[in-house]
Amino acid sequence: MDKKPSHFLRIMEKYPRYMKAHEELGKAVKEAGPLDEKTLNLVQLAAAAAAGSEGAVHSHARRARNLGVTEAELCHAILACTSTVGFPAVSAALSWIGHPDEEED
Repeated sequence: MDKKPSHFLRIMEKYPRYMKAHEELGKAVKEAGPLDEKTLNLVQLAAAAAAGSEGAVHSHARRARNLGVTEAELCHAILACTSTVGFPAVSAALSWIGHPDEEED
């Protein structure tokens, strides 16, 4: 099972109606088009990397892994952002997801 960060759990406890609306928005996004859940998580991972949101990068990487996304796929989704957000942002995001010692070129 996916362990949620303590900060996230505190927000859920303090603002349950807000978090319910947030969850419903996520469901609506999934149902809005043809992308499968794996692809959606990779898109969200790339967006989180572009936004410089470490927590969101951790969250989407964790969810993607739970869907069977490989480390190579995670890294590739982030690397694809290079020409848009630059090497420093990509490098940071790669450090946030962690990657195996045997990196692929």
